[in-house]
Amino acid sequence: MKYVPTLLAFFTPLIFCIGCSGDDRFRKAEDAEDAGREFIRASLDGNMKKAEFYLLRDSVNNMLFEKWKTGEYNKLNPEERMSYKQANILPLKIEKENDSTVNYTYSNTYKNKDTTTVKIVRVNGEWLVDFKDIH
Repeated sequence: MKYVPTLLAFFTPLIFCIGCSGDDRFRKAEDAEDAGREFIRASLDGNMKKAEFYLLRDSVNNMLFEKWKTGEYNKLNPEERMSYKQANILPLKIEKENDSTVNYTYSNTYKNKDTTTVKIVRVNGEWLVDFKDIH
């Protein structure tokens, strides 16, 4: 029984550190541009957990993102994945529709002729990417 305080003194900081060191802790986007940039960067890097953090969670977005993640992304060969990872984001146009909707048009240095527009919406004070409106 006399070892319990010693064990607690040893394990409590250890448990605290393990609980706080996960990669699943991402910061909320400060604005629409931040949400778009974080989502795009995570997608280019193949960090699907982080990309999902910035995704507007509804049934259609969940289905489309899962389809993209398990289908299109998984079909990329290792060289293509590395090229996307090394690519820089090239913002082309950030257009505010209203106080809670922004269109973020970008390209990247790997596929710089291809442009993509993502819709970023503010829901309950959080800026999130609406994947179903990507084009």
